[in-house]
Amino acid sequence: MKEVIKKCEEKMTKTCENLDGEFSNIRAGRANPNLLNRIMVEYYGTPTPMQQVGNISVPEPRIIQINPWEKSLLKAIEKAILASDLGITPTNDGTSIRLVFPELTEERRKELVKDIKKKGEAAKVAVRNVRRDANDTLKKMEKSTDITEDERKEGEEKIQKMTDKYVAKIDKSVENKSKEIMTV
Repeated sequence: MKEVIKKCEEKMTKTCENLDGEFSNIRAGRANPNLLNRIMVEYYGTPTPMQQVGNISVPEPRIIQINPWEKSLLKAIEKAILASDLGITPTNDGTSIRLVFPELTEERRKELVKDIKKKGEAAKVAVRNVRRDANDTLKKMEKSTDITEDERKEGEEKIQKMTDKYVAKIDKSVENKSKEIMTV
């Protein structure tokens, strides 16, 4: 029974971490170096994470600056950014690349908040599915007389408390990201 509860908590934690990862990729009109985490640059024929080919800094709230370790990488970095889903055109000044993030319109902010809420709901559904699967496992264990009815009920209570905790955590994440997006 403890293994079922442990697996359940691991899956719920992964769901929350996944949601936080998705939220970090939503840009709020402010420059965030995490937006570049998924972008791979062609470096001597090998796809390499952006962080490993240069220094990434945020000199101003709406600008990300990338200073590659080697000047020859400028074109490859530019190409990788253009090929990505960032939707920003890089500016190459011969020594570094700058990404200027435009200010978000009110309409776009509202669309992003709707998207955030959808992702939050999907994460809550995933957490509830984990709960259902764990409860089903406990019922099967009870049927095969591995655990008693009282142990099953106790396990279900623990799983329900865990579910409530993670759903509240997801709600808090959604609320925080929505506030961040709506702050001008």
